[in-house]
Amino acid sequence: MNALERPRDTILIVDDALDSIRMLNDVLENAGMTVLVALEGAQALNITRNITPDLILLDALMPNMDGFETCRQLKTNPALTDVPIIFMTGLSDTEHVVMGLNSGGVDYVNKPIKADELLARMQVHLANARMAQSARMALDHTGHYLFAVDAKGEQLWATPQVSQRLHQCGYAHTDNLQLLAGELATWLSHSPQPGHHLTPARASKDGPVIEFLASVSAQEHLLRLVDNPRSDDACERLRDHFGLTGREADVMLWIANGKTNREIGQILDMSPRTVNKHLEQVFRKLGVENRTAAAAAAIRCLARF
Repeated sequence: MNALERPRDTILIVDDALDSIRMLNDVLENAGMTVLVALEGAQALNITRNITPDLILLDALMPNMDGFETCRQLKTNPALTDVPIIFMTGLSDTEHVVMGLNSGGVDYVNKPIKADELLARMQVHLANARMAQSARMALDHTGHYLFAVDAKGEQLWATPQVSQRLHQCGYAHTDNLQLLAGELATWLSHSPQPGHHLTPARASKDGPVIEFLASVSAQEHLLRLVDNPRSDDACERLRDHFGLTGREADVMLWIANGKTNREIGQILDMSPRTVNKHLEQVFRKLGVENRTAAAAAAIRCLARF
């Protein structure tokens, strides 16, 4: 193979109709693609645990597990984040189209399938997937653990390192990811500011926390995994930089993490009134008037190290 020639795309066909599989296999192989075949959803899940295809063609109506549920389960696999799934269906009514897109599909084609139309759609989605994957790999190599979620806390996209780190922290299973999504949704409903942090309930003492970066839109919030800021080093930096007492530095750190006085009191085992008294001293020493300004100063200080 020429050194500049791109490797063959690998396409997974998931369909229980043998005639449809034979036709698609011929079309795709003639187009220079490598074809994998699954006759049902469970088989597709097994195949993708070991092999990551470049694109998946998925029949909407299959026995045992239909295409919509198969798609949802496929998309829980981090390796398939950038893999486009195109539904194949004889059902063109709006309800089924919406079901396919909501379950994670990017497009659909009607049966009987027109080969030229299918190949054209596939090439568009393959090109888009390669661009998205390249962008996320570039972010990964620069050390940015970035991901985005919607208002419900459900992941829209993530760099490969984020997916790997979340798995290492115990979020490998769908149930645990749903718990995390619930925590994120509650957090986002309180309008966190850039630099605020969330410590997930399942996070270990030394595990990463989630930093809010920005709201790209009402339905896309940009987040980052960062090392847990609950450390003596962070408090020492704040104490030395601003001339704070140890307790004032503790309070300032948690203010930077977006915690309320009541939450800080629970964390530091003190009353909310005592937290407020420490906070008044922090304001005075920093020359600021509110907790937002204090949090911003703390974030800038810690970002220098």
